[in-house]
Amino acid sequence: MPRLIVGPFNRVEGDLEVQLEVQDGSVTSAQVHAPMYRGFEAMLTGRDPHDALVIVPRICGICSVSQSVAAARALADLAGVPPPPNGLRVTELMLATENLADHLTHFYLFFMPDFTRTVYADRPWYGEACRRFAAVGAGSMGEHSRQATAARQRWFTIMGTLGGKWPHTQSIEPGGSARAVEPAERLRLLARLREFRDFLEQTLFAAPLERVAAIATEDELQAWLERAPGQGDLRLFLQISADLGLDRLGRGPQLALSHGAGRRPDGPMAQPAGVWDGQTGRLWPYDPAEVREDLHRAWMADPDHAEAGSAAPPRHPWEGVTLPDADRSGAYSWGKAPRLGGEVVECGALARALVAGQPLLRATAARSGSTVHARVLARLLELARVLPWMEEQLLALRDGEPWCASAPLPREGQGVGLVEAARGALGHWVVLRQGRIANYQIIAPTSWNFSPRDAAGQPGALEAALVGAPVRPGEATPVAVQHIVRSFDPCMVCTVH
Repeated sequence: MPRLIVGPFNRVEGDLEVQLEVQDGSVTSAQVHAPMYRGFEAMLTGRDPHDALVIVPRICGICSVSQSVAAARALADLAGVPPPPNGLRVTELMLATENLADHLTHFYLFFMPDFTRTVYADRPWYGEACRRFAAVGAGSMGEHSRQATAARQRWFTIMGTLGGKWPHTQSIEPGGSARAVEPAERLRLLARLREFRDFLEQTLFAAPLERVAAIATEDELQAWLERAPGQGDLRLFLQISADLGLDRLGRGPQLALSHGAGRRPDGPMAQPAGVWDGQTGRLWPYDPAEVREDLHRAWMADPDHAEAGSAAPPRHPWEGVTLPDADRSGAYSWGKAPRLGGEVVECGALARALVAGQPLLRATAARSGSTVHARVLARLLELARVLPWMEEQLLALRDGEPWCASAPLPREGQGVGLVEAARGALGHWVVLRQGRIANYQIIAPTSWNFSPRDAAGQPGALEAALVGAPVRPGEATPVAVQHIVRSFDPCMVCTVH
């Protein structure tokens, strides 16, 4: 059976390789390799717990705020102190700013340039795709990609006002935000939000955000597309997706996990936590106690099972270990294999939408499952839904009220911080002993989605999604495989933290 090694991938954060078994023009089996080890969890052991607020943002330059918020929430859980309303809202605004920027970057700079490859030169949309989305290396950057890059740069000035700088802001604390936002600054922030809204409404959607967010069925989406074909980049993506059958490509697992996003001081989260079972159409509560990390195919050992080549039994993160064993037989990745109740789950914008009950995406997933089409559509619709929510939260900030509460930590205890990063469910688990970090374990979104097989032989979400991907004759780097991989938006440096 022919075997392909695909990687390293360009336009991916970190190192990634995929080993494919191919037969009769399609992938029959896949292994996802994370070939780099970094060891942030080991670096944190023995340190003062507040050191985590400085160290963990350095895991990644793309989602550093998400890492900061997860660490701050883990320490806040230890302290038992909730942030004041202003501090919570500012933290959520910073998190949303980073996540929406990631969605924009993914669509314009990571995902859509693949449709300007010459393999698609005979498609009717090819010329327009090149005009809008050509990658920098193609000679001249696509017109809309340039506009998106400029919009992203201006958008990130929000982070300078809210948190002092990006990436690696240090204003996020267990008790809230260390930086107050003055009334005049809030006016400038609102202007930035409106400017970003203009870009989305004119270039990406060619429609008001509220109109796009209100589309509830696939028939409504099709009618909206046909009223103005080609107008806005969402419509062009939908045309490409229909032509190439992206709604049949890269089907992921039936279970979708969300930690919940958009926390409010006076009500439920804008996007609740939970687990959506696509097979039964039921929503289950999320129980972090059911999380386990399996090391069966990871280059990791267990100090309690120190014989050569042994692997630790699946452990909850509070009891987890990060002990490198580069010579362990049968392993093929530095990534661990997190499981929820022993099951493989997918996380990300699509999972958030399914758990939250977004009708269009539930209908899309019910018809075709979690696919390349559904994942990309979910990210774009999240842009349309979250920006108006950010406008509301900014206007809800109150003068004269506190921004950060004192949060003294106990010398002994354990805490967990759960966040929805752009790519999905991010969790930090910390254990303190005698005032120092005794254990610190992180499960990132790409850890869930790009995990290796577990002891039961279950492939990770991407490994399963790649099965059935078409491979054209002579393809060394199959374009369909690239579409599937990029639809998950991998961040490998978070996976091998």
